[in-house]
Amino acid sequence: MEMRAIIVEDEANSREILRNYLAKYCKGVKLEGEASNITEGVELIKSKQPDLVFLDVEMPFGNAFDLLDKLPERTFETIFVTAYNHYAMDALNNHAAYYLMKPINIDELIKGVDYVREVKERENALEGQVLKAKPIKAEGKITLPQQDGFQVLEVGDIYFCKADDNYTEIYLEHKKILVSKTLKYFEDALSSYAFARIHKSYLVNVAEVVKYKKGKGGSVVLSNGKELSVSASKKAALLSYFQ
Repeated sequence: MEMRAIIVEDEANSREILRNYLAKYCKGVKLEGEASNITEGVELIKSKQPDLVFLDVEMPFGNAFDLLDKLPERTFETIFVTAYNHYAMDALNNHAAYYLMKPINIDELIKGVDYVREVKERENALEGQVLKAKPIKAEGKITLPQQDGFQVLEVGDIYFCKADDNYTEIYLEHKKILVSKTLKYFEDALSSYAFARIHKSYLVNVAEVVKYKKGKGGSVVLSNGKELSVSASKKAALLSYFQ
C-alpha cells in the first residue's frame, strides 16, 4: 500500500537526508510535506492526515512528546528520528512504532517503514470485519506460586496480566491475584498459548479481545469491558492473531 508521510524536523540538512532516503529506498511512501517546529508540525498533520510521521525528538520550544500531546486523537503511526537514545524506552512503550538513531541507518529505516506498512495493512484488512481470533480458547493449567505452596489455575480463565514492579496482577472474571513473579515470567510461561504482550505493562488473553481501537498507540477492549493500552511497537504482533 502507498503511505502518506510527513517529516517534522528542525534541521534542514536532516530533513533533506531523510527526504532523499525515502525517495530512494522506501518505495510506496509519498512525502506530503515537511515542518521545522512543533506548531508547523501540528498544523501540517491536521491538514494532511498522514499515515506516518517522522518526528525529531528535540526541537526548539518543546519536543516530540509535546507535539503528540497536542494531537490526542490520531490515526497515524510515528517513527522517532533522533540523536538522543535516552528517549527510546518511553518512545517505544507509549508513542512510537519505531525509533531511529541519527545518523540514519538505511536498513533500519526500511525496517521501520515496513513495520508501519504491515500495521496499516492489517488494520485496513480487519476494519469493518467480524473479527475471529485464531485460537478459540486457551486450554491448559498454570501454577501460581504462593507463600504456602501454589495455586492451580485454568489458563483460559485469565483475562489479562498486569505488571506491578517485580509482581504480576492476574485478572480473572471476578477477582485479581497478586503473584511474586515478573510479567516476563508469565509471558514466557504462557508463550505456547494465545497471550499477546501488548504493552510493557500488559499481557492479554487474545480470546477475550472483543474490540480494537486505532489512535495513539491504540487499545483493546476485553469481554469484561476492560480497556487496555496497546504500544505502537506491539500492534503488529497483536493484529497477527486475528483473521
